[in-house]
Amino acid sequence: MSKMYSYRLHNHPLERQSSKGQARFTRDELEEMTTFELRNICYKERLVEGIAGTLDREELIRTILKFRGMQHTLRIEHYRKGGFERIVSVLGRYLNAQKPDHGSIRVPARIVLYQGIRLGLLDNYVIEAGPGLGENVLLVNDNGELCGILNVKGQEDEPGKYLLTAPSHWEYRMTANQNYSLYFTRRQDSDYLYHAYYSDRPLIPANLHYYRVPVAELEIRIPEPTDTVLAIDFGTSNTTAGAYLGSGYGQALQPEDHGLRNQDRLFGQNTPYRKRDEINYVVFPNVTDKQEQWLELLPTLAAAADCADADNVRMVYGYDALAYIQRNGHNSRATVFRGMKRWVNDYERTEELMDAAGNTAYLSRGDILKGYMSYVVETAEQQFKCRFTHLHISSPVKLKTQFLDMFTRMLPEYKIETEDALDEGMSVLYNTIADQIDKGTYVDGEEYQALVIDCGGGTTDLSSCRFSIHEGRISYGLDIHTSYENGDTNFGGNNITYRIMQWMKIVFAEWYSGQQRRIDMDALIDIPGAELFRYVDEYGIRAVYEGMEARYLEAEKIIPTKYRDYEQRSRDEYQRVRGNFYFLWAMADQMKQEFFRKTGILRSRFHDDSEMTMDSDIKITRVDRWFLSVAEPDGRLRNEYRPPDVVFNIREINQLIKADIYEIVRKFLDEFYQDGRLQDFSIIKLTGQSCRIDVFREALKEFVPGRSIEFRQKTKENSQVPDLKLACLRGAIRYLNAKKIGMIKPVLTNETPAIPYSVTAYTHTRQEMTLIRSLERGQTFGNVSRPQHTTEIEFLVWADDGSLRHRYVYKGWADSFRPVVYEEIEEMYGAYIIQDETDSISNGETKFFVFAGEQRWGFNIVPVMRDNEQLYVADRQFFAFENDLSELDFFDGTK
Repeated sequence: MSKMYSYRLHNHPLERQSSKGQARFTRDELEEMTTFELRNICYKERLVEGIAGTLDREELIRTILKFRGMQHTLRIEHYRKGGFERIVSVLGRYLNAQKPDHGSIRVPARIVLYQGIRLGLLDNYVIEAGPGLGENVLLVNDNGELCGILNVKGQEDEPGKYLLTAPSHWEYRMTANQNYSLYFTRRQDSDYLYHAYYSDRPLIPANLHYYRVPVAELEIRIPEPTDTVLAIDFGTSNTTAGAYLGSGYGQALQPEDHGLRNQDRLFGQNTPYRKRDEINYVVFPNVTDKQEQWLELLPTLAAAADCADADNVRMVYGYDALAYIQRNGHNSRATVFRGMKRWVNDYERTEELMDAAGNTAYLSRGDILKGYMSYVVETAEQQFKCRFTHLHISSPVKLKTQFLDMFTRMLPEYKIETEDALDEGMSVLYNTIADQIDKGTYVDGEEYQALVIDCGGGTTDLSSCRFSIHEGRISYGLDIHTSYENGDTNFGGNNITYRIMQWMKIVFAEWYSGQQRRIDMDALIDIPGAELFRYVDEYGIRAVYEGMEARYLEAEKIIPTKYRDYEQRSRDEYQRVRGNFYFLWAMADQMKQEFFRKTGILRSRFHDDSEMTMDSDIKITRVDRWFLSVAEPDGRLRNEYRPPDVVFNIREINQLIKADIYEIVRKFLDEFYQDGRLQDFSIIKLTGQSCRIDVFREALKEFVPGRSIEFRQKTKENSQVPDLKLACLRGAIRYLNAKKIGMIKPVLTNETPAIPYSVTAYTHTRQEMTLIRSLERGQTFGNVSRPQHTTEIEFLVWADDGSLRHRYVYKGWADSFRPVVYEEIEEMYGAYIIQDETDSISNGETKFFVFAGEQRWGFNIVPVMRDNEQLYVADRQFFAFENDLSELDFFDGTK
């Protein structure tokens, strides 16, 4: 390979270098660094004053700012009540000195602003000006009326060029006079406007200088509502969104607004644009890297950025949250939420938040999720310049009803698609069906069978489907029968990240223990790759990893990560151990993505300087501010600022995760293989980011020929997002559009799922009765009796591997009893409560009928009692099989 990849361990601010190679820093960034990092900056930047003497922390900061200081930004970006009026007052009194610009400030001839929609890089309004330009820009009409406040952001790699920006919550005041000008100021005058906007106290008088630059054509628009459906694939690790921009999209938009203003490279980036009559994916700016990238996925992540005002908590989401974590360090006290998809059955719980400064506040999980989804929608509205009112949100097949209920309650301002809502597996499958229709590779009326394996960030699900395509006179007829077959709530992409983290922690512990040596993977898993699958079959998965788990426990003594064990220790120790975990987790996740995204990357290592390598197969990983707390023999924690000189390679990672992946595939397909049903499936579809790993295909070949597996590793042009991740979103969009235009007439049937749980209860003689049997479609209901005076009864939920998952204590039904006749019970629950069972109820007896929750992933309990020959029925209560989407929480402080 001729291309060399470099990914380095670095002190983040050093990336921002001018053409002369000098880095620039703000005081806020320096105050977040350790003394060691400050001295390292002085060394690398050759600041003699910083390394010649033994300066304290504050003196080091002053020295760096003296020679490498960068002006702190004071942009008016966050709304403050009364701020706009204060700016109007300041302009009336102090804006007196207009200065001629002599054409030195150049603005676009035409600017279109949308009420309530962000202005940013996608709009590509570039200002050209000299240095010292203030970052706050005023929009003023010819009558001197203030109509809006904008910002400009300079680009380090493009001196003299600024990007015109504005947040989404800004309001532009529309006036009778629509001849607009932009008022630019010097930096000190811009800072004065900033303080005037946010200060409740009057400022000292000032004489403000400004440059008035008329805009040839500036239009303020109210975004047009659209009936186009915005589809969102809400994932455990990442979220994607998109829409088909067809006839229902933006009828009032002018032709020149259908595409972005400039398709050329802007600040080193290929900017996306809108295309008519095509699927358009929402792109999100990855601000965690200097070379800002636009990606079609957004990390499912939220962080508390500012809790100073408990009634106005500021959260950041996705890449902004990642950048916030990097800026404040992994041992910051700021609250970070990962795996928010797991909240579906408990989204009303209140969470305590803390920002990096230690301020606390409280928000419900529902409010946090609503903020995240609103951010996704706002980004889509900025890109597509319209108001979305209709959303389709994909959900796991087993929790489809719960997800739709949650989002319908959480987002009442939007119409959430329920009638034509597709689950994730069905969305992926329809994408395949649509391909067959487009290519004509189907036989009219023939029935096809398909298996869909969806390995996401936190869970893995297996669904089956029978479908046929009929060429009707006016549309394609689709007859689709789907069924949930099996799943593992404890295996997903996060499990792979955790395995890599375990491996890294063991290697680093060996290095930091003073032995300065590199443990080999064969010392932990000494089973040859060719024999690994047979070994799992014979001895089980635990036997493969028992040696590694033992070494991981030993590594905990050197690099502690189980921060829950430190809750009774000092705050400093707790934060440092917690920081260890999240630091290692972030590195493991990055390594996983790099190994399985670029096939040319075979090795990876870490470093903290800018040295280069000529080996094209190695990834030099520069990690933001390397910092680990290593335990001394006496229990004290010491700081390590230098990474170990070790290299990780793809062979070791494959050997590490191979048994885990084979075990999940074997769990799903072995029964199908043994009874011969696997040969009936003409399509086996893999989806989810984790399925792009080649080991999945290798494991599947143990059961089915490779030609039967749809395994798309490719990515679309100019995208780093694999096709597997976008398959779910694309399938949902294609289905909604095909039905909208009348191309298809689908009949969807969700068959009774195979439930991988059993529900039992004990009789008075302590005999355990099975009421719902695991993975059997036949026995999905049962009953158990108790005396009338019983006030509580316990039900046990067992996984198909025999482990106890939940103990539910059912109580509080007595007050809801009402007299009925059997015909009323039959009308409500006739499929589960037959008359023979109610006729056998004796006086003083209560019979508890238990049955699976139909479209809800859980079971229902309905008590029926007889008293003085009269039947009584109580309200139905629902209990979820899984309290969380995934039972295994990697972020609970015990790993």
